[in-house]
Amino acid sequence: MTTPSRQIDINELPEPGYVDTAAAMNELYEELKDVDEVAVDTEADSFYSYREKICLIQVSAKGKDWLVDPLAGFSIDKIGDLLADPSKCKLFHDGEYDFLLFQRQYEFTMENIYDTRAAEATLGNEAPGLGTVIAERFGLELDKSLQRSDWGKRPLTEKQIAYARLDTRFLSELRSAQVPELERRGLLPVLEGEHRRLEAIRTTWPKFNPEGWGKLKGARALSPEDRCAVRELFILRDGIAKERDQACFRILNNQAVIEIARAQPENEKQLAEVPGVSWGIIRKMGKDILDALDRADEMDPITEMPPKAMKDGEVHLDEAGSELHERIKMWRRKEANRVGYDSSLVLHRITMGRIALAKPTDSEGVANIEGIQAWQAETHGEALAATVRDFEADLSSGRWKPGRRRRR
Repeated sequence: MTTPSRQIDINELPEPGYVDTAAAMNELYEELKDVDEVAVDTEADSFYSYREKICLIQVSAKGKDWLVDPLAGFSIDKIGDLLADPSKCKLFHDGEYDFLLFQRQYEFTMENIYDTRAAEATLGNEAPGLGTVIAERFGLELDKSLQRSDWGKRPLTEKQIAYARLDTRFLSELRSAQVPELERRGLLPVLEGEHRRLEAIRTTWPKFNPEGWGKLKGARALSPEDRCAVRELFILRDGIAKERDQACFRILNNQAVIEIARAQPENEKQLAEVPGVSWGIIRKMGKDILDALDRADEMDPITEMPPKAMKDGEVHLDEAGSELHERIKMWRRKEANRVGYDSSLVLHRITMGRIALAKPTDSEGVANIEGIQAWQAETHGEALAATVRDFEADLSSGRWKPGRRRRR
């Protein structure tokens, strides 16, 4: 652990401002007009609602903190203006999830960001979480016990307010400590490339996939008949969760879904014997569960698992492309070990897939791949092109053939 650069007494901090009206939002926006740096964070209710929403926005600048309440019924478009303003650097710590929520819920975009967690990862910190980093650099222990708090409840408790305001309070000082280190080690281009990737993210709400049951732990071990049951239960659970606006696991947890499918209970008494199924669950949805099992009995057995769902930006690769992807992944792992920072910063997973699909055989071709940053093309372009060329040579000579086990 590094020696803390400065000791901080939380009790000396001024009370945060609470923004819960349009007038207060206007005042905050005016106060931030002339700043060139502002720290931002969000708290959401993903553990409590079917579709998570932003319940609190933390803002820090000029030594002050504000808590913006988007549930109070006023427009937060000025937050969107702030995030898109290229003249102000927006500081986040592990901001990708925040960006996704801002886009999905409000269609806000980002410009000129700085992510302090990405900076720590670039510097080789293997534990770049905010609590650990603040403790190391400033000698301050942050209370992270409220990460799963219900941020949708009002009024917020004093403990929630104290917890939330600290998530942005020290990001400016953290950036000031990180930048000289990044400059000294020539790593700023790496971090800036990650910032450009984050700023380019565009997303919408994911749609429910009825074949998502295949990802449940234990689903693969079920019989073809029991897989029909787990699929019907998976669909039932989502429908009830959506109707009640609750997280799916609060309706019925994944293990209970698997156990019900495996046990195939025929009545409520047998259902109550299934691990993870309480009488409270039975009272609320017991008949629905039994009806779902009856529907499953009428289905043809599911003999093959559903294909793996593709994440945003992923590409479909044939067998040869998958082998090339594995070789690029192996190269990335070795390169990350050599340079001493996270492999995702060497090359993002989505970009790896695009290279495996396009198969560029020279550095210019690598540079033209969507998502490749200028520093990556300059530093890694030839190595990546050589990886592609070596694979093409193995393929043409027969040293690698489809159906052969992938290299590890």
